[in-house]
Amino acid sequence: MIANLTPTGWEIIYHRAHALLAAQLGGQWKRSKSPIRLYETIAAISHHDDLEKEWEENILTEAGAPLDFTLSTETSLPKMRVMTENSLYRGRWVAMLISMHMSFLNEGKRGESKELDEFLDEQLANQKKWREEMKISQKDAESAYAFFQWCDRLSLILCSGELPAGERALEISVGPDGKRYDIVQNSNELVTVTPWPFEDDKFTVNVEACHLDKVKFDSNQEIKEALAKAPREVLEWTFVKS
Repeated sequence: MIANLTPTGWEIIYHRAHALLAAQLGGQWKRSKSPIRLYETIAAISHHDDLEKEWEENILTEAGAPLDFTLSTETSLPKMRVMTENSLYRGRWVAMLISMHMSFLNEGKRGESKELDEFLDEQLANQKKWREEMKISQKDAESAYAFFQWCDRLSLILCSGELPAGERALEISVGPDGKRYDIVQNSNELVTVTPWPFEDDKFTVNVEACHLDKVKFDSNQEIKEALAKAPREVLEWTFVKS
């Protein structure tokens, strides 16, 4: 989950909600420049964080604060394996992109264990197999995954409150076209991206956040009950072409 400290407690955004925001952003991309199989790609983006089930897991730090995803270093091979296997029920294209995401997140850990290395090798083999079966070039697959990553990163910038003050630009990432994209929040709180990659000149996206009125919790049960009862707010961002 994404945990942002507020003056009275915490703003919590579930990872599945962040993924849905990423899918909204992908749906706004300029149609003439979209990656192939756009709707299947957006489905993969929307479901790429189904691995996260905050309501079933340890979501507290040792100090009793909500555990932001950036502080979690655990790699659960059984969970990742189930995630990649289940994604195939949506089709090979979705499964390929989810598998590429697992590779992206975990290749840097290669060598930590024999089991992890075997899992990573399986992902590379599956990706190659699915590309060949679907007659998809590696270039097209990499372009679609770059789009996936771009939407994911932009959503995380918004959900984590990373927009810089003072109308300063922040790099999102390199898009599927190989170009660098930057985001800026203007003084009127409207947001723009350069170069402009979207279909419409103006649109609004949103995500739901839970608000906790405590900074510290004594147990997982306490914070989970608090989240279940917490008031929710719809956070919105309006994008405009500069």
